[in-house]
Amino acid sequence: MSPNDQIDEINVLKLTLHSRLVGYLAGFQNGRSVLSFADEFKNDPSRPTFTLITHPDFLDSEKLMSEPWVKNQKLHPVLSNLLPEGALRELITQGLKTHIDNEFQILSYLGQDLPGALVATPMEPKDVPESVLTTHGQAKAIKFEDNDRENKFSLAGIQMKFSMKEKDGRYNLTKNGELGDWIIKTPSTKHKHVPLNEYTAMSLAALAGVDIPDIKLIELNKLDNLPQINLPNEKLAFAIKRFDRDGNTRIHMEDFAQVLVKYPHKKYDSANYEQIGKVIYDFSGDGLSDVQQLARRLLVNILLANGDAHLKNWSLFYQDQVTPRLSPAYDIVTTSVYIDDETQFALNLGKTKEWFSVTEDNFQYWANKSGIPWRALKPHINDTMEKVRSIWPEALKNLPMDEEHKDKLRAHWLKLQADFRIETE
Repeated sequence: MSPNDQIDEINVLKLTLHSRLVGYLAGFQNGRSVLSFADEFKNDPSRPTFTLITHPDFLDSEKLMSEPWVKNQKLHPVLSNLLPEGALRELITQGLKTHIDNEFQILSYLGQDLPGALVATPMEPKDVPESVLTTHGQAKAIKFEDNDRENKFSLAGIQMKFSMKEKDGRYNLTKNGELGDWIIKTPSTKHKHVPLNEYTAMSLAALAGVDIPDIKLIELNKLDNLPQINLPNEKLAFAIKRFDRDGNTRIHMEDFAQVLVKYPHKKYDSANYEQIGKVIYDFSGDGLSDVQQLARRLLVNILLANGDAHLKNWSLFYQDQVTPRLSPAYDIVTTSVYIDDETQFALNLGKTKEWFSVTEDNFQYWANKSGIPWRALKPHINDTMEKVRSIWPEALKNLPMDEEHKDKLRAHWLKLQADFRIETE
């Protein structure tokens, strides 16, 4: 090596899944990141699924893992989508005193409690394999800067939300490697009564046959050790049980931005519901059952005026560590009450995004384009509408949504096409 050759300094994260080595993520000082898969992982046909495109049954999985995944500034989408967005990211990066786009440092800080089962652990320089140091030229591993801040957790999404551990009716931010078992969403300073909205929308979805985790409304005075955040004059937070946790066991999951390898900022405009349906039908361990549930959820999102069912609000999870299944539903909110003149759902469904023009024909077109037999979905569309029309109008009266928001939701029901209209009297 000549005196003029530059030796890059890198930090290295060891990535593990269910205590199995996946590989190493090197972070360069110039913002480049390099993910190198371990031979023992990529050569193991019974490996746990890191992401669907590395599943042994995925056509190009061997080719995709044969070379390192190299990105500049942002991490690879599979990793980038593990990190929080919006206000929560700002809160974390301010504490870390780092740039909001320094994703490698954010991942290294949050790596012990990421969504799903992936764990990212900072490595001591002496433990970094030589193969990692020579992947791109010659590099030298250096120690991570000490950072003793507590409250290490990561949940994607732009709401202020926290992973918390419930004990004796109180909820604490997790620390010292403890896993949170509830996601707590505090009230918004921008929109009123969001926790009541989400609790109501999720409850109505469940009454229509949508699979949801346990949910609760929690008094704010039962939340301990929250960071200094602005809160409105509201008393309740929304709580949803983490389906990627079972006690101290991690259950792997990934959202559809990860599945389709899209960055978070592309969650609204880079795919459609046909692609989601096709992936689920082709790869799920019970594809027919899962697309039947998918069809039900798509309809319920339209009925609830939820315009935010983007790629990150649909997920696969891997209960047996290998086989994908459609995860329980989450983040169902009646968004139209906060957005004037909102008329569209998030992604294209059967050539439309318009709530007030969609009919059963759009669902049939979506099914056909997704390669799903319509005869297997139509009974679930019919069953959803029977449940909704017979249960929702009365159920809504007794749910805690703001009364003005209830009136807007009822008005939404009456504007829908005849196939999906809900009479309230």
